[in-house]
Amino acid sequence: MAGDDRPRRPTRAELEAARGRLVPDVVADDLRLLLCGINPGLWSAWSGHHFARPGNRFWTALHRAGLTPRVLHPSEEGELLRHGVGVTNVVPRATAAAAELSAGEIRAGGARLEELVRRRRPRAVAVLGVGAYRTAFGRPRAGLGRQPEPLAGVPVWVVPNPSGLQARYGIEAIAALLRAAAAEGGGPAHPGQDAGHRRSLP
Repeated sequence: MAGDDRPRRPTRAELEAARGRLVPDVVADDLRLLLCGINPGLWSAWSGHHFARPGNRFWTALHRAGLTPRVLHPSEEGELLRHGVGVTNVVPRATAAAAELSAGEIRAGGARLEELVRRRRPRAVAVLGVGAYRTAFGRPRAGLGRQPEPLAGVPVWVVPNPSGLQARYGIEAIAALLRAAAAEGGGPAHPGQDAGHRRSLP
């Protein structure tokens, strides 16, 4: 029957039950690029995978930036490590919208991200959301692109939030900034990353 192969969509009750859940980081040492979202949405928390809500442009932007050989499904996020790319969030807990986060939570998330960068030593970091970056690091005038201040000694780029709800910036603009950030990180750091190290909590 048509439609039988489509992924199951969560119910409203399942999404509500996902509030506050954590989505494990996809990280390794010495990554080419560490991508940092604001916080997981309810769809991501329900599925257990980053940027899982249909309509989010994250996975397409990665592919157009040349960071993946094809558009990955969120469930394939562990494949990112083979290309030297990792994913984390400023705030780990899931909410229906980033607006539900307090400024204090975001600032605490900035400190958490700095510690993760200091420990894992990626070659470059890209924060996906200028508002979150401004709040997390106390830089209210920060704009998109490469930032003058490194994070734990690592170059930082600010990239538009790829959520389908944030349509101000086109996907090509997002991809161009991701491409530039990755170029600063050099070639893939882990072309054969062991599958046993694909997901870890910070």
